[in-house]
Amino acid sequence: MLETLGSLTASPWIYAVVAVSVVLDVFLPVLPSGMLVITAAAAAAAATGSPARVPDLMLLLVTATTASVLGDMAAYRVARRGGPRLDRAIARSRRLSLAQERLGTALVKGGGALVVIARFAPAGRSVVSLGAGRTQRKVTEFLPWSVLAGMSWASYSVALGYFGTQWLGTAWLGSGVSLVALFAAGSLAAYLIRRPPPTPATA
Repeated sequence: MLETLGSLTASPWIYAVVAVSVVLDVFLPVLPSGMLVITAAAAAAAATGSPARVPDLMLLLVTATTASVLGDMAAYRVARRGGPRLDRAIARSRRLSLAQERLGTALVKGGGALVVIARFAPAGRSVVSLGAGRTQRKVTEFLPWSVLAGMSWASYSVALGYFGTQWLGTAWLGSGVSLVALFAAGSLAAYLIRRPPPTPATA
């Protein structure tokens, strides 16, 4: 698998593979989109000084960010149009039901930090995008936060892969340490999402 990834990161096809993986992992959270972005950024760091470096960091960043927003909006549209089957699926999921309540409150109050935080949590992106659509949030309420979430996640992943390899000297070691850091950020994000909101103090 590592050899396949290594040859893929040296090909322009890496952008298409990253884009497809990032778009689809909103529906299939098991897809290793974060690992792909980190590995591609690590390969870019290892190829520093090459006249035709592939992948290009800026293009990789734009690809991952754009694909993240497109995937969010696809899930948002599917949930917004909804239907009885989706309603039943959400009702069976405590996580989805809780996300609906918290996300609706956050967006109505003008906040959307939950959308950004959830982008780092395992399956958090799916929960938030589907929750935003199902609670009939306006596009203007959800899209800006989705863009910010996509940019934050893509920038963090690219920076981990690139600087991890620059500092540690080898792409495989940089990728490994970067993946640990990505999972740590995901665990922290999952904790913040699950933490109950503070109750207002009574006078």
